[in-house]
Amino acid sequence: MTDFYKRRTMMVDTQVRPSDVTKFPIIEAMLHVAREDFVPVAQREAAYVGENIDLGQGRALLEPRSLAKMLDALAIDGDELVLDVGCGLGYSTAVIARMAQAVVAVEQDEDMAREAQDALMAAGADNAVVHEGPLTEGAPQHGPYDVIVVQGGVSDVPASLTDQLKEGGRIAALFMDNAIGEVRVGYKREGKISWRLAFNASGPVLPGFEKELTFTL
Repeated sequence: MTDFYKRRTMMVDTQVRPSDVTKFPIIEAMLHVAREDFVPVAQREAAYVGENIDLGQGRALLEPRSLAKMLDALAIDGDELVLDVGCGLGYSTAVIARMAQAVVAVEQDEDMAREAQDALMAAGADNAVVHEGPLTEGAPQHGPYDVIVVQGGVSDVPASLTDQLKEGGRIAALFMDNAIGEVRVGYKREGKISWRLAFNASGPVLPGFEKELTFTL
């Protein structure tokens, strides 16, 4: 029988801590949340590898290092409301739920949204809810949000999302340029987002966040 807790501890000790992620709430959350319960059954044995995990439909669960460093850069407080965009099967939402006051997850794939809600309920994340709908539209009816996290690649982040961020809030997204990407953290000041480079990473571009094709004559 697989000892997933041992693998979880090894994940934190070999992938998260060496990446300069030392904040206790992040370490505690990633040690507690059973990552194997938030991946397809066929991927359970690979749940703790240090790479993105294929969720199907062109989607992926970001590697532990990338999620941990995103959360470290965002410095989520226990009284904050977080929007988790592209939650997949709910792992990132479950981790964030242990750090924030409440989390609203957005997933546009009907099956993924249903599975994520079931997995979150089974994990006892009663301060998290899954909103089914287009990722780029977020969930404005539950906002505004202190923090927004985008769980996958983007070419740009539309105003439809950043408009849901509170003044003074933070947003993290993985900006992809072909196979190369960088996570940037944006800070909202006077209604505008100021982006700063956090670290390099990679992942598939989320539906709706692809680069728009332009034609010139």
